[in-house]
Amino acid sequence: MLLSINKDNPQPRLISKVVTALHQGAIICYPTDTVYGIGCDIYNQKAVKRIHQLKNRPKEKPFSFMCSSFKDVSTYCYVSNFAYRLMKKHLPGPYTFILPTMKIVPKIMTSKQKTVGIRVADNTICQAIIEELGNPILTTSASLEGDELPYSEAFELEMQLGNRVDVYIDGGAVIPQPSSIISLIADQPLVVRIGKGDVSQI
Repeated sequence: MLLSINKDNPQPRLISKVVTALHQGAIICYPTDTVYGIGCDIYNQKAVKRIHQLKNRPKEKPFSFMCSSFKDVSTYCYVSNFAYRLMKKHLPGPYTFILPTMKIVPKIMTSKQKTVGIRVADNTICQAIIEELGNPILTTSASLEGDELPYSEAFELEMQLGNRVDVYIDGGAVIPQPSSIISLIADQPLVVRIGKGDVSQI
């Protein structure tokens, strides 16, 4: 199923349709502020396992997840004072922050070190879906091992992935560039990957 959703004013009827599918265990392809992503409800283990299979990713290497807003991050992760100040400056935006998890996060979504990558995308479609769902969604790039180029349009991904994804959301073209990854596990930030987000002030 391909749904065209307005990137500036997402249609509530279509957002509800996506959320209903997520509640039923769907895998969705959706636009973010960095790439088109693949995701599901983090509390649906079956859907999470399907994405591990789709991406050919070991279960011991967990995915990041997306919150609807910065204020929701502390529900799922421990946020120190310094981490709070840093993240507040940069979210929503093209960053993934690695943080210690709370017990509320499913084990399948956490590393052996009890950490997880958190995103809050500057994208109204993402924010609307997660807000209505009521909890985060898994996020990983909508590309497979061996793909030569990242995809910028939903229809390209539909042609590539077919029925391995249940719902494709066309939110317009995205210029694909990965997020910058910053670890906030220690007392000082550690830049793990330089991507779209400016890390010069971190």
